[in-house]
Amino acid sequence: MKRALAVTLAICFLAVPVFAHGTDKHVIGVVKTISDTKITVETQTKETQVVTISPDTSFVKSGAPSSLKELKVGDRVVIHAKAVGSDLIAHEVRFGKWDSSGQAGRN
Repeated sequence: MKRALAVTLAICFLAVPVFAHGTDKHVIGVVKTISDTKITVETQTKETQVVTISPDTSFVKSGAPSSLKELKVGDRVVIHAKAVGSDLIAHEVRFGKWDSSGQAGRN
């Protein structure tokens, strides 16, 4: 009984990081087009993803707060977005200097 309880608790603790990450979709790639309301990204697998920008979307360039105006076609991005119906709504767009782990906007 104690062993079963220990195994169950271990599984629960290991599952916490998965749930903490939430249901965000991560769009990683190169910006192909930018408008006031959408960013089109060519992903690492050569797929095209269109992500909608909301008034609440935050932009981070090389670890510092930024804006849509600083984002350029050709920039590599990591966009954290939520699926709403068939749309992806960005809540964070990271771009700029990349660290050794391949993450945008972290020093």
